[in-house]
Amino acid sequence: MAFMASPSSRRHAPLPPPRHHRRTLSSTLVDETVAAAAALVHKWHPDDAPGGGSLFLDAAAGGDDGGEPQRFLRAAADLHRAMLFFASDASTNGSDGSGLIQAQALLETAMRRLDLELQLLLSDDGDATRRSSSIPAVAKAMMAAGYGRECVATFKSRRRAALSAALHRLLGFPPLPGPGDHHHHMHKLSWDQLDGTVIPSWLAAAPAAFTSLFPAEKRLCDAAFSGDAAAVGDAVFAAVANDHAGGLLAVAEALAARARRAPERLFRVLDVHDALTASLPALLSVFGSGDGSEVAARAALAVAKVGDAARGTLGGLEAAIRKEPSKGTAAGGAVHPLTRYVMNYLVFLADYSHGLALLYDDDSDSFSDSDEQASPPPSSSIIHRLVTALLGKLEAKAGSYREVALSYLFLANNTGYVARKVAGSGELRGVLGERWAEEQGDKATAHVAVYVRAAWGKVMTSLGGGEADPVAVEAAVMEAVGAQEQWVAADEETGEALRKAAAAAVVPKYRMFYRRHGAAVRLTPGDVAAMIAALFGGPLQRRQEDRPNPSGDHPARRPRVQQLFT
Repeated sequence: MAFMASPSSRRHAPLPPPRHHRRTLSSTLVDETVAAAAALVHKWHPDDAPGGGSLFLDAAAGGDDGGEPQRFLRAAADLHRAMLFFASDASTNGSDGSGLIQAQALLETAMRRLDLELQLLLSDDGDATRRSSSIPAVAKAMMAAGYGRECVATFKSRRRAALSAALHRLLGFPPLPGPGDHHHHMHKLSWDQLDGTVIPSWLAAAPAAFTSLFPAEKRLCDAAFSGDAAAVGDAVFAAVANDHAGGLLAVAEALAARARRAPERLFRVLDVHDALTASLPALLSVFGSGDGSEVAARAALAVAKVGDAARGTLGGLEAAIRKEPSKGTAAGGAVHPLTRYVMNYLVFLADYSHGLALLYDDDSDSFSDSDEQASPPPSSSIIHRLVTALLGKLEAKAGSYREVALSYLFLANNTGYVARKVAGSGELRGVLGERWAEEQGDKATAHVAVYVRAAWGKVMTSLGGGEADPVAVEAAVMEAVGAQEQWVAADEETGEALRKAAAAAVVPKYRMFYRRHGAAVRLTPGDVAAMIAALFGGPLQRRQEDRPNPSGDHPARRPRVQQLFT
């Protein structure tokens, strides 16, 4: 920094009229003090700095106890006092004012040296303890000597650059330079650009910046400009940090603008919301929480915008579930794509239960459960709403099937899928409650029972009478099996439950029927059991022709199972 001549009239209070006195012991002592200071100032002349090292950094690195730097600071203070002394009494200043001129020139040189030292200290990434003690000493010396403007200018420029470099290391890309650039640049980015590189880097950098970098910068400013200069320190910190903080907040603002009502983007929004809310206390502590804090106001607005984007997305998802066409069924009663999408979504969403509680802390909805807390936390409210909307839509879709059995198979598959998803996710189970998960499993089991009665009802009716018609019974069995050939189970566990329930209901009664009418039908109880076992992707249980048959079946009259479907 270039220093200009600094006349005493610019830097110091108006002086009283000169008085003429002969030289005194005091003036002699001042002359000696100036001479001693001159020797130290010339030793550390700023023009020799490129080859002469740093007074403060080299002294600390060499194990100096601070003697030389402290002597230089005292010399600068002595020169300032000498200048004031000479200016206050013309009789001590010589006829040509040489005493004042010399003291002022030496002070100017000393301040140039201290300004250079301040630049080096503020740019140094070394020992934090060394910096924290040296920087305030240099700043206070410059402020006391009337060089506050130069001190502040150096502090701002160097710390802006240092903070920018630190953020660059954290982000992986250079932070934007000015407040006008933040909004303009970020809002030009596409979602893919934000999601692909900017947001992942931001999630790593922003919390560290708000909880570590900015607080450290504030402590440095407070230490350098303390006491009567505290207001100066606040202004310096704002000049150093506000733009960088605004650049980080601009990323969150851009995210909120790009992500509204896009379900696949919600988790990025929640990540940013979690990071912002976790960092907000530290941010408010550093930048202030009053009406005059621009950064605090912008941070609060950013949290609100990101929160609105998240709530809007979740509200849009709930509306989309409810608006899903009820006639859009799944072939063969399979798990509907909507069920898979929503439940997988909720498994991930449950990981954000703490953030959702903050988003919905004013939500008054509640779902009572005698075994759980009477009023679930707000996070469970939105997840309850989404899963309730899904279950309601599944009921509506089930009603669109023409076959009652297929309708209940669809419900068994989908309700069972929901129950297993909840049971398999500790977070989701914790949100919805153990009893809720168990109830869904019980509902799936009940749907299986209704499915069996509907799918095999005609067979059971034909077997129920004492004068059962063998032809009608066999036709009913074939019709039931044929109808279910293209129906599917959600998974092997569900398929096993379906086969087991059907076999338990049908095979024992068919065996009793067969004992009375076996000669009149082709299907043995083993055949019926094998056909049931082959449904829903189950293993085909082939009959062994030569196995003894203690039940009284007639192996010779049993056709191969495959023949029954040709």
